Amino acid sequence: MSNGSPTQPDPSSAETGHGPDTRWSAQATEFPESTGSSGTAGAEAARRSRRMGMRLLVALGVLAPTCFAGWLVWQSADQSSGAGGSAPTLMPLPDNTPPGGVNASGGGGGAQAGTDGKPLAGKTVVIDPGHNPNNRDHAAAINRSVSIGTGRKACDTTGTATASGYSEAEFTLDLARRVRSGLLKKGAAVELTHNGRRPWGPCVDSRARAGNQADADAVVSLHADGAPAGSRGFHVILPESVNEGVADTRPIVGPSRGLGRELADAFRKFTGSKPASYAGDGEGTDTRGDLGGLNLSRVPKVFLECGNMRDPRDAADLTDRDWRARAARGVVEGVAGYLTQKR
Repeated sequence: MSNGSPTQPDPSSAETGHGPDTRWSAQATEFPESTGSSGTAGAEAARRSRRMGMRLLVALGVLAPTCFAGWLVWQSADQSSGAGGSAPTLMPLPDNTPPGGVNASGGGGGAQAGTDGKPLAGKTVVIDPGHNPNNRDHAAAINRSVSIGTGRKACDTTGTATASGYSEAEFTLDLARRVRSGLLKKGAAVELTHNGRRPWGPCVDSRARAGNQADADAVVSLHADGAPAGSRGFHVILPESVNEGVADTRPIVGPSRGLGRELADAFRKFTGSKPASYAGDGEGTDTRGDLGGLNLSRVPKVFLECGNMRDPRDAADLTDRDWRARAARGVVEGVAGYLTQKR
């Protein structure tokens, strides 16, 4: 790609595409023949005249484009030396600077990105919508076992649902799309582990691999709980320090804890939800070492259980569009808070 630096237009191209045709063709001039010495002298004079005429035409053909190019340069220099004005662009130039002020060569920085309202420019976030609405039709596929780093578990599950039948998989997809939109507006590159059009899955090991392959700065796996009615609230699941089998979460425990704290604070602020009293530390976070999505991750990652679908009051929130918009805002601001502190 171009680095976006302005260049002078090629005069020959400009002339071919945008100006009069300056190509010259010399045509032989016919002169009447005469006899005698005077005729011979006249013929010689005519031939000299024709040669001079052709040389003049050739010279003009060579000089005209050069003079025109010089005039363009003079015009540009003359106007740029005016009262503080910048040189005008003689021909439209492509703008190869992506949102956030970072050019195609990787330049730019946090301060510039923030000035343009794109504080997450240059950051990559992977959002993992838990489960898949189509899993229910592919029991054999999602029940096969896969590695979770320390052992093996089922590829995936169908997830839970409210009493009215609104599934966890539908909820997480809706929320993931809202979160993606919010993060894109802040300048982040955003990937989803799936978009709901897969026949089933992906499996938990593939979900972890998606974040690793993207070399994501943050990964959030979105879920809703299926605890008994009466248990309410949200919680963020952090990776436990694990070094067993092919799992080694030690490098990501600290960064993931930072991501989880920011996420819990922002989610509580924007949704008004309280941290779950039935899971974790009562402050909105829990730590687990039995989840393949965390055990196999090589980048900062957390799970967010947004509420309990089996509780009528939490279910009323989870099925409400306005509440989901606030929930998405909480996720976006939590991720942004974590990533901007890392700069």
